[in-house]
Order: sequence, then structure tokens, then C-alpha cells
Amino acid sequence: MRARGEISALTRPSWEQALSELARRHAGVSYVELSDVAFVDVAGVTALAVTAMNLPDGRVVVENPPPQLPRVLEMFWPGLDRIEVAL
Repeated sequence: MRARGEISALTRPSWEQALSELARRHAGVSYVELSDVAFVDVAGVTALAVTAMNLPDGRVVVENPPPQLPRVLEMFWPGLDRIEVAL
């Protein structure tokens, strides 16, 4: 999955729909490419974390996220091994 722009209150419905589709198609490892995302708010990171925690197995690899995403993950979900951040 690839996102671009900003993940905020205005775009959250689309983000959550994309994450639902990711979860539906998940088969061990899912990739989320965020190099074209300038900003993600805490609710957007929460949606990602909840999606990852609800997967039956495997993990989500988040590639090239904006700097606040790993900070928010570490702050609220330290040690969440279902998400791997690849900078």
C-alpha cells in the first residue's frame, strides 16, 4: 500500500479504508510505503497500530514514514512488534 499527502482528520476515512483493505489482504507481511506522506497525526498512527494489532499473524512494514510516526509509535506502543519501521 502507498499513501501520499497528509494523514489527518480530513483524510482519515480514506486511510482507515485503505488499512481495512490491507488487513483483508494481509498474508504474513504487508508493506506500507509512506515516503510521499508529509504528516500523519496521532489518530492516523493509532489506526495503523490497531490494524497491526488485530492481524491474525505477521507484521506490517512501514517504509520511509514521516518522522513523527516512529516517535508516536514508541510513545504509545513501545515494543509493538507487529509494526516494523524501515527508515
